[in-house]
Amino acid sequence: MIRSLVSVSVLSLALAACSAGSDKAEAPLPEGAWQLAADQSNVGFVSVKAGNVGEAHSFKKLSGSVEPDGTVAVAIDLASVDTGIDIRNQRMRDMLFEVANFPDAKLTAKIDPNAIKAMKPGERKTMAVPVTLDLHGTINSIEAPLTVTRLAGESVLVETAKPLIIDASAVGLEAGVGKLQEVAKLPAISTAVPVTASLVFKPKG
Repeated sequence: MIRSLVSVSVLSLALAACSAGSDKAEAPLPEGAWQLAADQSNVGFVSVKAGNVGEAHSFKKLSGSVEPDGTVAVAIDLASVDTGIDIRNQRMRDMLFEVANFPDAKLTAKIDPNAIKAMKPGERKTMAVPVTLDLHGTINSIEAPLTVTRLAGESVLVETAKPLIIDASAVGLEAGVGKLQEVAKLPAISTAVPVTASLVFKPKG
């Protein structure tokens, strides 16, 4: 149902524009790295059912970082999908994303860190960014139009300049969409899904 979830982190998405969940403890980031501020970030998508009924959803758990060499990695915890209805959350986790086998959506990219640091606070740039999306056993390349804003304190805000249209058939989710349609007894669920992302990256520490 999604082909940029964002990461949607569509998410690494943003920083890439300037060039390019696990329970285990993660290695500490090196000096000069950036980290995703999950509490200030969001990846969302809209599903359309029965022809014209649109519903907005999001993910509660995101993580990510940018290494000093410009390597960007963002992960979306698919089990954290939030549709506003518990039973629908469960169905998306189990039938659509199949989180037992595919717990995360991962985005990767390469950027020029100096290009970000050269931006002045309040400065905004819009550009197309190549991002690799690893979702449900598929690997896809996405060119995402993003708006990057330099914030105070060397932080950076990355947003989708317009919704990314992801097709379920391109990311291995078409069968899952069919299962959701069947269990909910719906005449149709669109396989084309608009995805948006708003990500804030802050310097390590």
